[in-house]
Amino acid sequence: MADQTKTGINKEYIIVVSSLTFLLPLAAVFIEISLNNTIIFSFHLFGKWFIFSAVGLRLFLAGIKQTTDPAFTAKEIFHIHNPDSFPIVRELGFANLCFGLTGILSLFLPQWKIVSAFASGLYYGIAGLQHLLKKTAGINEQFALVTDIIIFIFLLVYFIKMI
Repeated sequence: MADQTKTGINKEYIIVVSSLTFLLPLAAVFIEISLNNTIIFSFHLFGKWFIFSAVGLRLFLAGIKQTTDPAFTAKEIFHIHNPDSFPIVRELGFANLCFGLTGILSLFLPQWKIVSAFASGLYYGIAGLQHLLKKTAGINEQFALVTDIIIFIFLLVYFIKMI
């Protein structure tokens, strides 16, 4: 049997991350526009839903996965098969839960969007840099690298435009 952890694509991971990062924010924007004829597409409107979904939902769901199943992130993303790494992944999950919850609550507490953009933007930027500095271990980590950098750039622009 081929070593799927090194080369295999985790389709579920790719679909969920793509949906939360790109599809859901766009769909939410168009739904909001269609429900309220006075709203037009804007960077600010997209940012609201991007922070909710790409930051809030994505990190919150990642945090749940990492705290309940740290082996997935260790093996599928970082290709670490040593169970000694699982407590560290679980702690990463706690951070993701906190960042994610901040992004989710920003939908109901609009003043939190700038805080979420700043803190989560730094998080995504540093995570993306970490992926860049080491040789990525496979397609799943490469995908994490690309989406982390895209999210970082968007949040950086959002933060700059909003301050």
